[in-house]
Amino acid sequence: MPSRNPANDVEPRLRWLLSALLLLIAGWGLLDLVLDGPAAWRSAHGVVELGFIAACLLAVAYLWRGWMVATRKLTRSEADRAATQRDRDRWRQRATKLLDGLGVEIDRQFAEWSLSPKEREVALMLLKGYGHKEAAAVLGRSERTVRQQSVSVYRKSGLGGRAELSAFFLEDLLLPSGEDATAGEG
Repeated sequence: MPSRNPANDVEPRLRWLLSALLLLIAGWGLLDLVLDGPAAWRSAHGVVELGFIAACLLAVAYLWRGWMVATRKLTRSEADRAATQRDRDRWRQRATKLLDGLGVEIDRQFAEWSLSPKEREVALMLLKGYGHKEAAAVLGRSERTVRQQSVSVYRKSGLGGRAELSAFFLEDLLLPSGEDATAGEG
């Protein structure tokens, strides 16, 4: 359900208030002109009043047109935002399924390497791009402990460092080839 914006509740009242005020001013001007009589309509005073009445009526028309255009744009923007949000949610749902599968396979490989639970945590932090100091802060360990566990991960996996660890899991990760890959370009 869309959130309510308190400003949206005020705008229609302001629109009607401004319109009513301008129409009231135009009505007073017309009443004054009628009370002055038909001879006064061609005088300088009458021409000024007619111009003032016309200006008020044009202002009301201009304001309403602007409000209608803004309302249509807002409606389109909200619809576009909702569509984008639906697309994002669908993408996240699909990506979550794939990432869950990737997570299961990474965990399986960690088990194959006989990594301890603490080493698995460190290896996962390294895969996510954390440095030793950052991983230590997140995991609540000393930087020295994280470095030692990293060395143990590399020794057990037979890999030469963080780059090789990342490449082991991500090297074959490619964008789709052919027409599907270029369909989104344009």
